[in-house]
Amino acid sequence: MPAEKAAAVDDGQAAPDLEIVGDKVTIHPTGFTGGPGIHDGTITERNLVHHMARFRENPFDFLREVSLYMSGTGWRAYDDVIGQPIFYAGFSERMKTMILASPILQSKVTELAEKRLAVEEKEGLLRARNGSLDEARSKRRREMEGNLREVVETMMDSMICKMESKRFIRTAYYLCTQLLTRAYHQGIHVSSEEVLRLRSVAEEAARKKQSIVFLPCHKSHVDYVSLQLICYRLGIGLPIVVAGDNLNIPLLGPFLQHAGAMWIRRSFGNDPLYITVVQAYIDTLLQQGFNFECFIEGGRSRTGKLLSPKFGILSFIVESVLSGRVQDTIICPVSTQYDKVIETESYISELLGQPKRKENLADLVSSSSVLSLKLGRVDVRFHEPWSLRDFLSQQLTRLQPDLGSNPSQHLTQAERGKILRTLGYRVLSEINDVAVMMPTALVGTVLLTLRGRGVGKAELVRRVDWLCERVRAKGGRVAHFYRAPTETVVDRALDVMGPKLVGEVPGLAEPTYYAVDRFQLSFYRNMTIHLFITEALVSAAMYTRVKQGGGPAHQRMTYEALLSQVSFLSQLFRGEFIFPPEGLTTNLENTLRDLERDNVILVTRNFSGTPLTVELSDAERQCGRENYDFYCFLIWPFIEACWLGAVSLLGLTPPLNGHQEVWIDMKKAQDSAQLLGKTLYHQGDLSYFEAVNKETLKNSFQRFQEEGIILVAKATIRLAPEWTLERDSESGRLLPRGRLWDFVELIAQSRREGKNRRDGATVSSRVLTMTDSVGRKLFDGATSPGPGTLEEVSDVSSPKMRRKAIGTEARL
Repeated sequence: MPAEKAAAVDDGQAAPDLEIVGDKVTIHPTGFTGGPGIHDGTITERNLVHHMARFRENPFDFLREVSLYMSGTGWRAYDDVIGQPIFYAGFSERMKTMILASPILQSKVTELAEKRLAVEEKEGLLRARNGSLDEARSKRRREMEGNLREVVETMMDSMICKMESKRFIRTAYYLCTQLLTRAYHQGIHVSSEEVLRLRSVAEEAARKKQSIVFLPCHKSHVDYVSLQLICYRLGIGLPIVVAGDNLNIPLLGPFLQHAGAMWIRRSFGNDPLYITVVQAYIDTLLQQGFNFECFIEGGRSRTGKLLSPKFGILSFIVESVLSGRVQDTIICPVSTQYDKVIETESYISELLGQPKRKENLADLVSSSSVLSLKLGRVDVRFHEPWSLRDFLSQQLTRLQPDLGSNPSQHLTQAERGKILRTLGYRVLSEINDVAVMMPTALVGTVLLTLRGRGVGKAELVRRVDWLCERVRAKGGRVAHFYRAPTETVVDRALDVMGPKLVGEVPGLAEPTYYAVDRFQLSFYRNMTIHLFITEALVSAAMYTRVKQGGGPAHQRMTYEALLSQVSFLSQLFRGEFIFPPEGLTTNLENTLRDLERDNVILVTRNFSGTPLTVELSDAERQCGRENYDFYCFLIWPFIEACWLGAVSLLGLTPPLNGHQEVWIDMKKAQDSAQLLGKTLYHQGDLSYFEAVNKETLKNSFQRFQEEGIILVAKATIRLAPEWTLERDSESGRLLPRGRLWDFVELIAQSRREGKNRRDGATVSSRVLTMTDSVGRKLFDGATSPGPGTLEEVSDVSSPKMRRKAIGTEARL
């Protein structure tokens, strides 16, 4: 159906909802999304995949449904597909033939054979017997090239997808829908406008023989299943999905490979042949116009928010277009949001330091994880697709405006890395732009941003209403439920989360709820934090004065002091969050105006409009700082985690009479920081247990490395000399002074005040003693001085080393 015709059905302002059930396509009036004057614009949605029939409930409907899928009735036949033909016998062999014919692969095989030949000749292993040396060399070259091609064949057989049977795909669709709708009983919801636009883009791409590269966020194994189901249901060519070979397990691995999975190693190592095979395969897919899917974050996010972009597969796609081997491809960022993510319990175990369990089929489809759950619904949103060629042209012009018509040939590795970073963060930003805030995320956020043990039902509904308004005001989207009142939506969220996450206190005058598992709830709170990150940083910076108490004048902060602390926190979290691209000063000014307009703060300006001082508004004080506290509660767990990571570094100060250049295993240092955090939490010196999560601590260590606080070499670390604390010459205890101590104190200024932290001297003594005790165990376990000299240490705080690190990441 043309998008123009669908849009004309409504009132002219918003596209209608599109319901696809069986063979029928029904148009509905647009859904209602918000309060007076606030709407989600053209964001409308409808359930795309409804519950499947079950044999026990209705045997007749079940058998009828199975027969429709097996016979390929109507849309289930998947015959009239938008895209290139893939489901036919011999598809895999044809792909292998095209990959082997790739000039870059042939060149690499020849190059590797020549290198090996040169080594054998140098070592005297190449001797002529019945002919000349040239004949022997030629014969040996052919042998090695043949051996290398056999290796390539083996690589391809375990790598490439094998979508050869429509009957198999129809069966796979039916089975996956059965499983998915048992877990997510309210189905998959999409925006009618977005899927109509996607079909239009797919038709144009098919005419030009171009691929659509789907770049989704990654929270669950359900991500790629849901996108495949949507493409199947809409009649769009199924994308080939890049998947880690850790999922290539018995039964499941072959099933996924025939359903579209492309297996790659988790790490390529130093294998130039494998890297070239991957590049040749991606070149072939994009040249032939096959749709493609890879996850911009690499692995699944265990924390609920977007991870930093990973540039591995992305670099291959960019290289295909930059080299000219592929004319163009279409980029489509995708957001997938859940009422509840199946894997959150296992994520929490991993974040608390328990080893990750090896993937197995039983865990993926067990009754406890899929078959008997009711987890609500899945919302998938598609950003407007755009041309990768146009994007690269803009970047090349910006980087090298004077290099003529083909500047890509002159790009340095650092410039390629910059293009990749810009591309990666643009995609992440656009995923956030189309992300839908689910009811569980809204309720979870409110529960974790309120003071007190619990919250009454009326207050919970009121704060969810307020949060919905703030989300929309920030340009975000809220999942709507067809004019259902907020109280109903809250009840639905509480039902999905269940008593293991949110408890209800019985026997009270009003239903009162409290967070049972704050660690797991933080996963859902983190789904909203990207919308309010600048407000959170400003609030945390203001807290350095607000926490001191006293009257309004005493809590007033100069603009210069605010800018300094916001700048410090922004640098601290530059790898943790995605900030608006306008720059620090502009972002700060915009945020101050937004908070001022919402009557949260009061800004005093001079005659030219320049801010002079910032303080809480009288209205905010009168309402108990509830809105200001909301922003602080969002960022405080991350500040705690950074503080914990920095405190753990204090314990890396070498013992008084020990070797001063002992190197500590990186993983052991991070595990030690986690142990320290758990101890400080239970002793009252850490407010948030989620601050001990492994991922945030790893990010903190990455920041410390970039700042030059720690030196890293061969997965071992030690404190940089200029950051090392002093010890008392007699007792050997750590002294609370020096550059690293000042850094820790600067983070601590924005920490949430706690009952055990008002006496700074006592805390300094207790925390220093604890981190020193934990650190000494690390030194006791380190038996060698270290892996190398300072010249071999990766200090990416310097521009030169940072460019090198970026270049290495881009090549992978």
